[in-house]
Amino acid sequence: MLFPVIRNNNRNWLDTAFNDFFDTDWMPRTATTAPAVNVKESDKAFKMEVAAPGLKKEFCKVNINEDGNLVVKIENKTEHEDKSCGEECEKYHYVRREFTYTNYEQTYILPDEVDKERISAKVEDGILSIQLPKLTPEPAKKMDRAIEIG
Repeated sequence: MLFPVIRNNNRNWLDTAFNDFFDTDWMPRTATTAPAVNVKESDKAFKMEVAAPGLKKEFCKVNINEDGNLVVKIENKTEHEDKSCGEECEKYHYVRREFTYTNYEQTYILPDEVDKERISAKVEDGILSIQLPKLTPEPAKKMDRAIEIG
C-alpha cells in the first residue's frame, strides 16, 4: 500500500475578494482539491494514476527523494498565460473562474517490495501513470546438509 505524506501546495492565483463576491447561493464556489489518484496492484507491480485534465508531460516531475519516498510534483505553467488567446482576450473578461492555476506536490511512502530502480512514468490523455514494479523474490535456497552432532 502506498501511504501519502500530506503536503499539498495549492496556489489559487485568483483574487479572493473577487471570488467571495460571486460566492452566492445560486453560484456556489467549488473547493480546490488535489488531483484524484488511483492505485492498482498486480502480482508484479503497483500502478498509480494521477488525473489532471490538460496535464502535459512538461508539467510533471517524479522522483525518489533522499528518504526513498516517491515525490510527485505537478505545476500547470500555462493556465494563466493569456498571450495566445488573441481576439478572445479582447472580447471577454472573467466574471467567474474555476479553472485555477495549481501546484501539486505529494510524497508517498513506498512499500518495501517496490523496486525503486525500475520505476517509470508517462503522461497520456491527462493521466500521469507511474509504474512501480515489485522486487523479484529470490527463490528459497534448498539446503541439504548434515549437521554434526557434538
